[in-house]
Amino acid sequence: MTKTADKKSIGKRIAESPHTVTLVWLLGLIIIWEAGATVVSFTKRTPENVLPHLYQILASVFSLKKVTATQTAVQVVLINAGITLGRAVIGFAIGAAVGYILALFMRRFMAIEKIVFPYLMLIQMIPILGMAPIVLAISHDIDKSRIIIAAILTFYPVAVNTLAGFKAVEAEKFELFHSYAATTPQIYCKMMIPASIPYLFTGLKISAPMAVTASILVDTLQGGGGLGCMLSQSLKHAMSIYVFWQIVFFSAFVGILSYYLMVLLEKVVSPGNRPAKKAGGSK
Repeated sequence: MTKTADKKSIGKRIAESPHTVTLVWLLGLIIIWEAGATVVSFTKRTPENVLPHLYQILASVFSLKKVTATQTAVQVVLINAGITLGRAVIGFAIGAAVGYILALFMRRFMAIEKIVFPYLMLIQMIPILGMAPIVLAISHDIDKSRIIIAAILTFYPVAVNTLAGFKAVEAEKFELFHSYAATTPQIYCKMMIPASIPYLFTGLKISAPMAVTASILVDTLQGGGGLGCMLSQSLKHAMSIYVFWQIVFFSAFVGILSYYLMVLLEKVVSPGNRPAKKAGGSK
């Protein structure tokens, strides 16, 4: 009875595991993809022009066939990925810094929050593709405009979540610091800023994939190199359609990776916020 119960318990844990759910979803998507590619292969258009099989996309990564005069498909993707991700990282860093500083000022001065906060919400309501021509017209530089857009999409989640972190500090803690005659810089450095770190990383985890996605989308409009530009060209059959699918999968991978990089950075910067182990758990 005990062995049977243990087996049922193990089977239940495996079935309810997040990894099992993820695996089931992944297998389901693969089956749907392959079924769609098979259906497309029987139409007049070839699967290479519409929906290749996954093994064909994987084979194109290692193929030495040139899709341009000098580059293979994977070389096109990696070279342009460096351009796009470079802009996204710079914009992300600028947006995070501006967002955090803005949150500090909004928490310190109520008037700034009342003036600035409605405009922050208004900016976020403007579609990325509608924002790109406006920013380009102001900056007169394609590279700068992409960095600015990545920064704009980053600083709002960072500012809002960090501000929420500052406001979440209990009044009793303020009273304690005031009882020890702590100065305003000491209150911020020793209490407010450490308390806001989990909220800051919530904003960073939201904005990191958004910065990458925005950079790629804006590339499709403005040209001048980058993943989005190559995405648009491959859809117009200026080069192999495999470039398109490689960019799609690469972009998804980078977006997911950027999120988990923020998770890892949070554990390094703020190890005290890790969830505690349950009592009686394995050591």
